[in-house]
Amino acid sequence: MITIRVPCSSANIGPGFDVLGVSLSIWLELHVKIDRNASTPSPKPSLNCSITYEGEGADHVPLDARHNLITRTALYVLQCHDKREFPAFTHVHIINPIPLGRGLGSSGAAVVAGVMLGNVVGDLGLSKDRMMDYCLMIERHPDNVMAAMMGGFVGSYLLELDPKDMERKEIPLAEVLPEPAGGEDTGLKPPEPPLGIGHYIKFGWAKEIKAIAIIPDFEVATADARRVLPKSYTAKDMIFNFQRLAVLTTALTRSPPDADLIFLAMQDKVHQPYRKTLIPGLTEILASVTPKSHPGLLGICLSGAGPTILALATDNFEKIAEEILRRFKEEGIHSRWELLEPAHDGATVTYS
Repeated sequence: MITIRVPCSSANIGPGFDVLGVSLSIWLELHVKIDRNASTPSPKPSLNCSITYEGEGADHVPLDARHNLITRTALYVLQCHDKREFPAFTHVHIINPIPLGRGLGSSGAAVVAGVMLGNVVGDLGLSKDRMMDYCLMIERHPDNVMAAMMGGFVGSYLLELDPKDMERKEIPLAEVLPEPAGGEDTGLKPPEPPLGIGHYIKFGWAKEIKAIAIIPDFEVATADARRVLPKSYTAKDMIFNFQRLAVLTTALTRSPPDADLIFLAMQDKVHQPYRKTLIPGLTEILASVTPKSHPGLLGICLSGAGPTILALATDNFEKIAEEILRRFKEEGIHSRWELLEPAHDGATVTYS
């Protein structure tokens, strides 16, 4: 039995739009078994891979290996190494507690899990750094996938890719799955990713800091969240974010954390103001839940594209969460909360 575990992640972290990400302690798990002594089932599963699934999205996640994001990603990795399908009698059981479409990196975790699945069933021996190249051909925004793969609090950037490679139909794209499925089997070998297309640095994280995730019960599609962003920004707004980004990456490493410094450093003018139309109550929540009103709070921001709210805190977790839950309820939105910690090891593979 092979077990692949990939943490969820929160991207952007205040001013760090498309730059910062932190892995958090909700884990996508794959239990993988290759039973070479099994009898051939009838009908034969697609691409030699049968899938079972439990958890978030169980009522609509595709269980055909050609269309499921995890196995479609694994197939892309295998095809880059001249392997057209999974080893015979491969079974993948997926356990997913990560909410879908809520800003906690569910598609990023699926892409990382898929690349790792392709690596292990194909016995390819790829390093984490090399596997990241495959992840970034599929998920073009590095913040979520880099945090999920490498773990902890990371900053990252992606090198410019060859437009011809980006247009290849054999490469599944996380943002368009599951409709259409993304990636077409054209009978051609997909292009292997260039070496080192994603670069990252791990920042420190003060041991006192935990993350409160307030998760509303509606989804925001990444495409919709990007559609509301402006095509250009003023120099004033960009400087505002640059200044706070430079401070925040060090402020979160300091122990004990400075709440006043961190709260102001987590302000943003690049994406949160434009996404308020998609998330009722967002502006009021970000402005009114402060270290003064709720001692123990350090900072608050939209998690990824939302609608999840991420509050960093050292204490008073339940009262902070209850206040945000109350404000969502006033907007007619039911939500829940979880107390999370950084997943410093990132994605892992174990054998038993």
